[in-house]
Amino acid sequence: MPLGILVPLVIAGIAGIAVLLHILGLSRPATLASEDAARTAWLDEFPDDPALRIVLSHDHTAALIETRDGHGIVWPMGADTTARYLTGARIERTTNGLRIDLPDYTAPRIRLRLAPDEAELWPHLMETPA
Repeated sequence: MPLGILVPLVIAGIAGIAVLLHILGLSRPATLASEDAARTAWLDEFPDDPALRIVLSHDHTAALIETRDGHGIVWPMGADTTARYLTGARIERTTNGLRIDLPDYTAPRIRLRLAPDEAELWPHLMETPA
C-alpha cells in the first residue's frame, strides 16, 4: 500500500477510536460514588492496610484515607483511580484546592480541586496521627 494512503488511513483510524471512546463515555475521569468505592480503590492499591476512616471530597473526585499505617489519598488518574500514602508529603494550598508533593517518582505531584472549606480542613486532617 502506498505511504500516501497508509498514513491518512492510520491517522483516521486512531482518531476514530478516540472519538468512539469519548462518545461511549469511556474518557470521563473516574469518580468515587461512595465511601465504599473509595475503600475499594484504596484496597486495590494497598490490600493489607484497610481504611479506618474515609473523607470524600464534595465532588467525589478524591478521598482522604486514614489507616493504621498513616494517611493516604485516593484520586482519579484518567478513567481509573490510584492511591498513595501521604508519608513525607508537602501540602500547599492553591486557589482552587490543594497541591500535594510526594516523595514518589510515580506520582510526584497531586492537584486536588476542593471546595474552600475542604481545602482548609484537609491539611489538618492529614497532620493528625493515625
